[in-house]
Amino acid sequence: MLYSSVGTEIVLVDEIPFPPQITTTKPLSLLGHGITDIEIHFLQIKFTAIGVYLEPEIVGHLQQYKGKQGSELAEDDDFFEAVISAPVEKFLRVVIIKEIKGSQYGVQLESAVRDRLAADDKYEEEEEAALEKVVEFFQSKYFKKDSVITYHFPSTSATAEIVFTTEGKEDSKLKVENGNVVEMIKKWYLGGTRGVSPTTITSLANTLSAELSK
Repeated sequence: MLYSSVGTEIVLVDEIPFPPQITTTKPLSLLGHGITDIEIHFLQIKFTAIGVYLEPEIVGHLQQYKGKQGSELAEDDDFFEAVISAPVEKFLRVVIIKEIKGSQYGVQLESAVRDRLAADDKYEEEEEAALEKVVEFFQSKYFKKDSVITYHFPSTSATAEIVFTTEGKEDSKLKVENGNVVEMIKKWYLGGTRGVSPTTITSLANTLSAELSK
């Protein structure tokens, strides 16, 4: 089901194609992928497929983890803090598998981000207003199967650009400029053992472990 390796082949994540590289301001490589799902009465329901694109140079910022196994890194939240804070460009591509209302996704994002901000004592009026904008952005959307949400995190500023693409409509875009909210969106997807997709975290840990051992 999951084919991996940093290369030139299209990567299939639960039958959804992910290009091995994308170019934002520079080429980024697909270094991790996985899905979000839940199990209800022994039935696995898959919601989204996720691809994590990073500058290959990120390896230079993670040298202290050289020699560690992927299984070890997947359990190490400090390692993922280092991934999140590394001054490289990051890009998340999230593809809808099971159609839902955008508001349902927005509520999940909101509670995850708000809980993390509150735990760090960073949930003030500015954060509340910025998060509200993100929720409103998703509120009016309908996530048909194969719709795409992308999050672009530049290396130079604590901002995020969210783009929603669905068949038959123009792309919708939102810029998030509150650094604390941006950080917690990154942590929702890349936050180690607390990340929303354990399969993505494991994949990222294994790829980075292999890249670090080169």
